[in-house]
Amino acid sequence: MTFEKILPILKQGGKAIRQQWNGDEEFVIVVENQTFAGVPVTPYMLIKTTSEGYSSFAPTVCDVLADDWQVVV
Repeated sequence: MTFEKILPILKQGGKAIRQQWNGDEEFVIVVENQTFAGVPVTPYMLIKTTSEGYSSFAPTVCDVLADDWQVVV
Protein backbone atom coordinates (compact mmCIF):
# COMPACT_ATOMS: atom_id res chain seq x y z
CA MET A 1 0.00 0.00 0.00
CA THR A 2 1.28 3.53 -0.69
CA PHE A 3 1.75 6.27 1.88
CA GLU A 4 -1.04 8.23 0.18
CA LYS A 5 -3.42 5.37 0.97
CA ILE A 6 -2.14 4.72 4.49
CA LEU A 7 -2.22 8.38 5.64
CA PRO A 8 -6.04 8.66 5.87
CA ILE A 9 -6.06 5.43 7.90
CA LEU A 10 -3.48 6.90 10.28
CA LYS A 11 -5.51 10.10 10.59
CA GLN A 12 -8.55 8.02 11.58
CA GLY A 13 -6.65 6.40 14.45
CA GLY A 14 -5.19 3.40 12.62
CA LYS A 15 -1.72 1.92 12.91
CA ALA A 16 0.66 1.17 10.04
CA ILE A 17 4.11 -0.21 9.32
CA ARG A 18 6.38 -0.79 6.35
CA GLN A 19 7.14 -4.40 5.42
CA GLN A 20 10.77 -3.47 4.67
CA TRP A 21 11.56 -2.35 8.22
CA ASN A 22 13.80 -4.65 10.26
CA GLY A 23 11.29 -5.90 12.86
CA ASP A 24 12.04 -3.59 15.81
CA GLU A 25 9.32 -1.23 14.59
CA GLU A 26 5.82 -2.17 15.74
CA PHE A 27 3.67 0.61 14.26
CA VAL A 28 3.27 4.30 13.42
CA ILE A 29 0.35 6.39 14.75
CA VAL A 30 -0.90 9.96 14.48
CA VAL A 31 -1.40 11.79 17.79
CA GLU A 32 -3.98 14.58 17.85
CA ASN A 33 -5.88 16.75 20.32
CA GLN A 34 -3.03 17.08 22.80
CA THR A 35 -2.04 20.04 24.96
CA PHE A 36 1.16 21.02 26.71
CA ALA A 37 1.02 23.50 29.60
CA GLY A 38 -2.53 24.27 28.54
CA VAL A 39 -1.54 25.14 24.95
CA PRO A 40 -2.74 23.04 21.97
CA VAL A 41 -0.12 20.89 20.25
CA THR A 42 -0.34 20.37 16.49
CA PRO A 43 -0.83 16.76 15.35
CA TYR A 44 2.31 14.64 15.09
CA MET A 45 3.37 11.06 14.40
CA LEU A 46 4.94 8.54 16.76
CA ILE A 47 6.58 5.20 16.05
CA LYS A 48 6.42 2.37 18.60
CA THR A 49 9.49 0.15 18.73
CA THR A 50 10.19 -2.91 20.83
CA SER A 51 13.53 -1.55 22.07
CA GLU A 52 12.86 2.13 22.78
CA GLY A 53 9.11 2.56 23.24
CA TYR A 54 7.58 5.58 21.48
CA SER A 55 9.68 8.03 19.44
CA SER A 56 8.78 10.90 17.14
CA PHE A 57 8.37 9.84 13.51
CA ALA A 58 8.85 11.91 10.38
CA PRO A 59 8.55 9.90 7.17
CA THR A 60 11.57 10.01 4.88
CA VAL A 61 11.31 10.46 1.12
CA CYS A 62 11.78 6.68 0.84
CA ASP A 63 8.86 6.14 3.26
CA VAL A 64 6.61 8.52 1.32
CA LEU A 65 7.44 6.89 -2.03
CA ALA A 66 7.31 3.28 -0.78
CA ASP A 67 4.49 0.94 -1.68
CA ASP A 68 5.03 -1.60 1.12
CA TRP A 69 2.93 0.06 3.83
CA GLN A 70 0.44 -2.16 5.62
CA VAL A 71 -2.21 -1.67 8.27
CA VAL A 72 -1.43 -3.12 11.71
CA VAL A 73 -4.40 -4.65 13.45
